[in-house]
Amino acid sequence: MEFLQYVLALIVTLSILVSVHELGHFVIARRLGVKVTRFSIGFGRPLWSRVDRHGTEFVLAAIPLGGYVRMLDEREGEVPPEDLDRSFNRLSPLGRIAIALGGPIANFLLAIFVYWMVFVLGTTQLIPVLDEVPATSPAYQAGLRGGEEVVAVDGSETPSWPQVTMALAARLGDSGAIRLATRIPGDSRITHSDVPISDWLRGMEEPDLLGSLGLVPTLPAILGRVLPDSPAEHAGLRAWDRVDQVGETTIHNWGEWVDVVRAAPDEVLSVTVRRGEARVDLTLVPGARVTEEGTRYGFVGVMSVAREIRYGVFEAIPRSLAETWSKTLLTLDLLRKMLTGSVSTKNLAGPITIAKVAGDSARSGFGSFFSVLALLSISLGVLNLLPIPILDGGHILYCVVELVIRRPVPERIQALGVQMGLFLVGGLMVLAFYNDVTRLF
Repeated sequence: MEFLQYVLALIVTLSILVSVHELGHFVIARRLGVKVTRFSIGFGRPLWSRVDRHGTEFVLAAIPLGGYVRMLDEREGEVPPEDLDRSFNRLSPLGRIAIALGGPIANFLLAIFVYWMVFVLGTTQLIPVLDEVPATSPAYQAGLRGGEEVVAVDGSETPSWPQVTMALAARLGDSGAIRLATRIPGDSRITHSDVPISDWLRGMEEPDLLGSLGLVPTLPAILGRVLPDSPAEHAGLRAWDRVDQVGETTIHNWGEWVDVVRAAPDEVLSVTVRRGEARVDLTLVPGARVTEEGTRYGFVGVMSVAREIRYGVFEAIPRSLAETWSKTLLTLDLLRKMLTGSVSTKNLAGPITIAKVAGDSARSGFGSFFSVLALLSISLGVLNLLPIPILDGGHILYCVVELVIRRPVPERIQALGVQMGLFLVGGLMVLAFYNDVTRLF
């Protein structure tokens, strides 16, 4: 069943990404008067098809792992005389560039829309709070000791752990220092720490971004919200209180706090919390609830220190644009570092990894799935713009050369470029699939 969930997640993800990409080509081609003969989602035998009034056949094919848009082109067969002016090859170089750009632009627009939707609907993320920092780590050398919330990395805001990880990924292979802005949860004072790095994780196959610096995530026993009329409110607990001790038991994290509470229904507990710079002693009596099996357990009516990330409809627009731009720059930078050896090619992912990531994110909630979808859409847009024949970027390159030399690139050179492009892209696909398999075993 889990395998089928991963397969379904892969099919849904690729179908959305490819449909949007091909729709970008389709819309621009139609606007420029080019006749589109087929718009296919999937490859192989058609399972369903319909022809519209413009003569375009829309197809759902048997193999849902891609898709394509086929346009009228004299280079691919005879074109009726009445349709010659609707042929792709008779379009100006600028027109062909516009059609080639349509797919990647559609992927970027999809990412913007998805991020906008996630920001408007809102997601709940755990605040990136550090556990005790190892004494031999770079973070300890920079002055971090644990219990701090990471609010920014190199100036980029990090309201959750995924943002921390993404910001750190941008520094792979670098030397110098990573600037972390931190604060004690509930406090407004910001402290800046420069964590030293030198060729940081250069060429590592599976870089441990957090652990290598000594940044250990934790879910501290900090109260994010106290429910009204709950045992916690009656005891005087407040949001941002940090539970240090219950009776003689020292509390280190949220899990220990939950265990103590669940084990003490209707019992009187002496609780010590840290509130700002002060320590406060309180008396707490957990309420009692009963499971379906008849087991009693305690509850106090508090929620962990999580952050809801939500913006208004208009406020989310610049946020989604900025998120898409930053992820695009990160993708380009990681590609550059992969070419120079700063980042290992083992980090290339193929369909198996995409299926697993998409499946896991779908089970984590819509926010996680859509965030992964947006990131994959950006990656697809960036990769297609690379100047490699058979990709959109390769078509754009040929058109730019045609504009410069004022005549089409010779077909022999184009054919050679296609062969080289197939070899290069095929090699990358084989490498990505090999990486997927080695991750599994």
